[in-house]
Amino acid sequence: MTIKLSDYEKGPDFEGDFDEALRKLQKRLEKIQVAHIVHKRRSVVMLEGWDAAGKGGIIKRMTSLLDPRYFQVWPIAAPTPEELGRHFLWRFWTKLPADKHISIYDRSWYGRVLVERVEGFCSKKEWKRGYDEINEFEAQQVESGTAIVKLFVHITQKEQDKQLAQRLDDPFKRWKTGTEDYRNRARREAYIEAIEDMFAKTDTKLAPWRVVDGNDRKSARIDALTYIADRLEKHVPMDMPDADPAVVELAHQAFGYQPEE
Repeated sequence: MTIKLSDYEKGPDFEGDFDEALRKLQKRLEKIQVAHIVHKRRSVVMLEGWDAAGKGGIIKRMTSLLDPRYFQVWPIAAPTPEELGRHFLWRFWTKLPADKHISIYDRSWYGRVLVERVEGFCSKKEWKRGYDEINEFEAQQVESGTAIVKLFVHITQKEQDKQLAQRLDDPFKRWKTGTEDYRNRARREAYIEAIEDMFAKTDTKLAPWRVVDGNDRKSARIDALTYIADRLEKHVPMDMPDADPAVVELAHQAFGYQPEE
């Protein structure tokens, strides 16, 4: 099924108690992380999207209750000179999660077929080859036991301008915006073409894309976290093992512990 960004621009207001819905999702994600730890599973959650679309806000709320020892957020910036001297996927191989861990990417390897394509940071031959390289890379991860969750957060030009203005108005958010935001804004149509080509060529059965309508922040956050939780729950058993009898006995000896009925 063809993914068109224009289908994700309604920005419906969130209905219901947002704080309660968010709290339930965060508790659910907390348990999903515990299941990763107990069952030694690993997952990748990757967010792409427009500048100021709300990716960071989704990540912040996703990780609110997670144990920091078992997840890592990777903010992906322009490659360093060392990284430029290697295959473009090299720097992502070094950031893949180990067993028990969840890796979260704020932007990703899709830079090859988005910003690098549009801004001319790689050749046409390189970015066209990138689709197959990315599909093969993701298939390798999934087939070796890593779940991959891919989200694209979409906002209209009107909403992006509103968010960029808010960042300029807030002294504590100005650090989030820079000249590159306006460079990208000026080429929106080229980016839309690249994004929809990306969907067409990399929306696979093993690693499908999910577009999040980010035009209402509350609805977007609930939608994104629900999808992440649903996808991760399919990857990891949610049953917990019984308490270790040896530990139960030690607790009994130490302070008279008795299992609850």
